[in-house]
Amino acid sequence: MEINPAVTFKHDRSVMYAKRPKVLIVGAGLAGLTLGMLLDKAGIPFEIYERAPKVKPLAGGYIVARPKLYDLLYSQVPPERLHMGKKVLSMDQGGNGVILRFSDGTEAEGDILVGADGAYSAVRQGLYDKLKKEKRLPTGDGLPLPFTTIYLVGQTRPLTAEEFPDVDLPDCQFRTTIGTDKPFSWKTFTTKQKTVCWIAMQFLDDESSKENDAFRNSEWGPEAAQAMSEQVRDFPVISGRTEGVTIGDLIDWSPKEMISKVMLEEKVFETWFDCRTVLIGDACHKFNPSGGVGATNAINDAIVLANVINGLPFHPIASEIEDAFRDYKKERIEWVKKAFSSSAMFRTQAGPTLVAKTVRFVAKHISAWAMRKVELRVFSNRPSAAFLPLQEDTGSVRPVFQPSLLVKAPVEEKNDVEGGPEEVVVEGATQAV
Repeated sequence: MEINPAVTFKHDRSVMYAKRPKVLIVGAGLAGLTLGMLLDKAGIPFEIYERAPKVKPLAGGYIVARPKLYDLLYSQVPPERLHMGKKVLSMDQGGNGVILRFSDGTEAEGDILVGADGAYSAVRQGLYDKLKKEKRLPTGDGLPLPFTTIYLVGQTRPLTAEEFPDVDLPDCQFRTTIGTDKPFSWKTFTTKQKTVCWIAMQFLDDESSKENDAFRNSEWGPEAAQAMSEQVRDFPVISGRTEGVTIGDLIDWSPKEMISKVMLEEKVFETWFDCRTVLIGDACHKFNPSGGVGATNAINDAIVLANVINGLPFHPIASEIEDAFRDYKKERIEWVKKAFSSSAMFRTQAGPTLVAKTVRFVAKHISAWAMRKVELRVFSNRPSAAFLPLQEDTGSVRPVFQPSLLVKAPVEEKNDVEGGPEEVVVEGATQAV
């Protein structure tokens, strides 16, 4: 499968990257940064392209707030590999490489294209448009992303115990309040940094879905967040230690740039890859955040994908790359489906319906044996990077078998001499398991 003959590469792709494939990552969120960090450790060339001039991580998180996690990952990526303000207009791929075209008139060439650019992925859209023309796109993948809820999310500045007593407690305090006379629920959870992450979730009916549908393919600005803020200001934060505190107080204590209104799409796509292009994170599976597993699964995607890319032979051809992508999806898909189901259950549990009340009753009275089964299901999938030293795992839940942990990097033979520039394999990139 060759690339469109009308596409002209500026360089000879047969020698440009003589050893390891060059990876183009679109999206500098948690998935894209994690993948970039891991590829850097493996000695695989990569570039990250982000549409926004500056990334604004949404203020979610549990034990570690998402902005803190984002900053940690960001610090591990060489700054010269991160390109901001790069909006993808089009892409092409084939036997001899991939090419990206950006709105600023520039182009990028590589061997592998990774779409880590979120629920409305430009890479996925470009890939699916091509597959649809070739009549190779499953019908379900061409349908709009379904959604049943919208969120207003934010994170406060560090608070004192006088303002919000829960911040002084040693453990993270996670509290959910369910509206009895309104289609809303709201949550708060404290962080080690004494900030409070908060969420106000609106459950949509047919009428309110129509009102929000106009924004499906556009970006909400600060006006939308401000309008929803007015809707939820009077909601009380119910806790014996926070009497009198409302969501409005949390809004007032939150920097404006840390408040966002987001649409909560939910879908697992069937098509994750084709030829030299592959999707990770929200680009191929979008969970409701009520389950708290979106970031975890995006990071797990990046780990497994990094393993199979690192295991590619020198000078990989398109079919070998596609086989690696197939292994990546095979390892991840069942865990993703389980996470999707549990997230939908947690979303339902937080609602005002009779079904939600039933789910809450069952959860409250679940047996210790059943809870252990849930823990095994949730915590046993902990993929590791095959090319880094393995750390001792002392967890009470043992990790399940991870196929990609057995993948080894190619070994360079002593008499393997090539003309032209070549990539150097980082010492220690191969790990015996």
